[in-house]
Amino acid sequence: MRTTPPNQSATTMSDNSPSVPLADFVEPPNPTEDEPFVPLAAPSKMNETPVAAAATPASTPNSNGTPTQAAAPVAAPAAAAIATTTVAPSSSSSSENSIFSILYTVGKKVAIVGSIYLVGYMGWSVAWLIAPVILSVARDQLGKTSAKKRDIAKASALACEKDVILARIDELPAWVYFPDVERCEWLNKILKQVWPNANHFARTLVKETIEPNVALALSNYKMNGFRFDRIILGTIPPRIGGVKIYDKNVDRNEIIMDLDLFYASDCDINFYLGGMKGGIKDFQIHGWVRVVMKPLIRSMPLVGGLQIFFLNNPNIDFNLVGVIDFMDMPGLSDLLRRIIVEQIGAVMVLPNKLPISLSEEVSAVALKMPEPEGILRIHVVEAKDLMKKDISMLGKGKSDPYAIINVGAQEFKTQIIDNNVNPKWDYWCEAVIFTTIGHLIGFSLWDYDQTMPGVQNDDVLGRASIDIASVIKKGVVDSWLTLEDAKHGLLHVRLQWYKLTADPNDLQQILLETQLLRVTSMSSAVLSVFIDSARHLKQARSSSKPDPYLVCSLNKQKQQTAMIMRDDSPVWEQGFTFLVSNPDNESLNIKIYDQKTGNDIGQYTYTLSTLLKQFNMEVIQQPFQLQKSGPESKLYMSLSLRILKPGEIDKESDALEQVAALTRSSSVKTPDLTVVAPPAFKDPSQAPNKRQSTESPISEEELAVPLKISPAMSASTSSEKPISELAASVLTHRFPDTSSTAGEHGLGRMQMSIRYSAQRQKLDVTLHKIVKIPLRDPSNIPDPYVKLYLLPGRTKESKRKTGVIKDNCNPVYDASFEYLISIAELRQTELEVTVCTQKGFLSGGSPIIGMLKIPLDDSEITTPAGLNTWFDLQPEMRHE
Repeated sequence: MRTTPPNQSATTMSDNSPSVPLADFVEPPNPTEDEPFVPLAAPSKMNETPVAAAATPASTPNSNGTPTQAAAPVAAPAAAAIATTTVAPSSSSSSENSIFSILYTVGKKVAIVGSIYLVGYMGWSVAWLIAPVILSVARDQLGKTSAKKRDIAKASALACEKDVILARIDELPAWVYFPDVERCEWLNKILKQVWPNANHFARTLVKETIEPNVALALSNYKMNGFRFDRIILGTIPPRIGGVKIYDKNVDRNEIIMDLDLFYASDCDINFYLGGMKGGIKDFQIHGWVRVVMKPLIRSMPLVGGLQIFFLNNPNIDFNLVGVIDFMDMPGLSDLLRRIIVEQIGAVMVLPNKLPISLSEEVSAVALKMPEPEGILRIHVVEAKDLMKKDISMLGKGKSDPYAIINVGAQEFKTQIIDNNVNPKWDYWCEAVIFTTIGHLIGFSLWDYDQTMPGVQNDDVLGRASIDIASVIKKGVVDSWLTLEDAKHGLLHVRLQWYKLTADPNDLQQILLETQLLRVTSMSSAVLSVFIDSARHLKQARSSSKPDPYLVCSLNKQKQQTAMIMRDDSPVWEQGFTFLVSNPDNESLNIKIYDQKTGNDIGQYTYTLSTLLKQFNMEVIQQPFQLQKSGPESKLYMSLSLRILKPGEIDKESDALEQVAALTRSSSVKTPDLTVVAPPAFKDPSQAPNKRQSTESPISEEELAVPLKISPAMSASTSSEKPISELAASVLTHRFPDTSSTAGEHGLGRMQMSIRYSAQRQKLDVTLHKIVKIPLRDPSNIPDPYVKLYLLPGRTKESKRKTGVIKDNCNPVYDASFEYLISIAELRQTELEVTVCTQKGFLSGGSPIIGMLKIPLDDSEITTPAGLNTWFDLQPEMRHE
């Protein structure tokens, strides 16, 4: 290899690479030029000099890939000169840092030795030493992993899109996977230009909105005095991975777009908690942001305002530094982290929105008053075959499962069932739905572990989700969901959609339905409240004006506005939503408090029965005379009442959903439905040897076959297939049990369904049944079960296994399994299916009955219907 002389290399560096201090911002490479990726430079420590960075560009790799310091002889004198001029002014600070470092090391060693001595002196078990060591090592490893992910994300945020794609081919931007999502590099360039100004707006939002909410949440744990000291969001702007514009099912007075937002900042935020000082660094957030432009007006800027919010909880990660992280008690940093994430969701996650007014023509009511589209009634019935997470003396025990339901920022939690992997919760809740486009309802199952308050130590048992739009289309959904992020497990849920009407005559019908349901927490109406302002409040203190905030309450529901400093005529402009059980006998209670003294400085009670008599059941910007306040004290607010009405049920699913109506009498029962299948094959042997397609022509003379739809079978539909299509999908999968052949090799035949969803990056595999397993010894009937692996690799993570069916040569499983896999990996992967018998180990023979290796690059797998067919079992194949 031809090398460059040292002098020439140094000259080239000085000409083309101007000296840039490490603390300066490094510009990302130009996407139009073919340059190597430049990672974000790490900031230098106080006791380090920037000499190493000057010598780094002179390193050139040799033929073996090892860097050679070609310019070291020339760069050394210059580096020495720089070091001389740099270190001289900071010699005093360096000495102070070194003394502090020595004292810190000595103190740490004394603490470690003292703890060991204390354990021996007190005669405690050695577990008191081993447990903290294990926890410390695990925490360090987790911290290193998180730091590595943050560094990668930060470097990706600085790079151009071309470098991101080349470096992370398995995590492509959203516009690659979704054809309706468009690229928006032009928007990223605009964000980079305006970010310094947007930085000031974001700091104000954090200081005025998030800080008081975090302080209030921490005060519930007896931790007072939280405040932000310094907020620097850094120079790295957010990055938009794609934008989607909706042009169907959208009101003509609004524009709706979704943005794939990724923000990996180099922020530097300091805060105080009591007398302790902490910090937040490497803040990251990733999620889909919805921007609604409404209403459209006829004067510039043509859009009256913006509503910005996350549809679902985004992925948030950050690193706590300082005393808060060092002095973990334990759980203090975990508690603070959870509260900060929750408060961010309370500002920006639906139903919470960030409204921005763009025109004085648009009133605050039109932009900020809640406008729910309907109510989703949720019934979490039961789960079965959950993973065992608790460890007992004899090995794996059971779990203490509970479920969490998330609809945007709305969260509901079931009760905890102790020591049960087949829990029956019978839990009901209702979620207010503000948008139906692209909105999901998420279910997560957890194993409860006793720990100190505020510390998340529970183990996840699986997750599932359902698109709300599919529930609205069907009206009622009753389905078993296969759990993701779990080896096995099913969740039984029922969902019903209720639209909202302004007709008071619909009230009696929904009240009757609620009474028949016999669940006291169910509602019959929705009340939207917009608190505009108050005028001339009485003085709580003689020396200064009050610091008022308002509290709305309806039954057990409470909502609170922000606090306005020193103002007797505060303007809140905040909206709230309440679920109403019976408007005829309920009232909205409003109280205004002074935060400094805690005194009540005004109150009002509004009876909802009077709202039923108003036109369109609403009151807009009306003044109300406050009670227990001044003679001129008034409250300005708007009210709107809407009655629940069941959504239309899809006629195609009537045969399946009529028993799934949300009635209390069958809440924990699993219905078995008998439907009539279209004519099917009488003999699976009519297909080719290896597999038989379910789309082969059939004869009109063949008789229909009644089938039973079991819960396990409906689990294969997951959340992507509407429940109304359950009968069609099941009847397509199933065949008559009669068969005159055992396959090409005489080992039996297996019916399977394989389907891949590119949108969710998920592979669904359903094992229906096996027919004609050979019986070689009548006294030794096999106990068959099936194992699945993904090849190549046969890793433990890809292993899936059905249950064992005793003494059966024609077992029926109807078991569904899922794999999270990218489309690129799918093309290079095979599915290995092994049919075994449990008796093979005891009889001395091979436990393997037959095997299959199915390539997953079949285009039929990626179709909406998937691959539904029969396979002939083949003899045992040795692992490569």
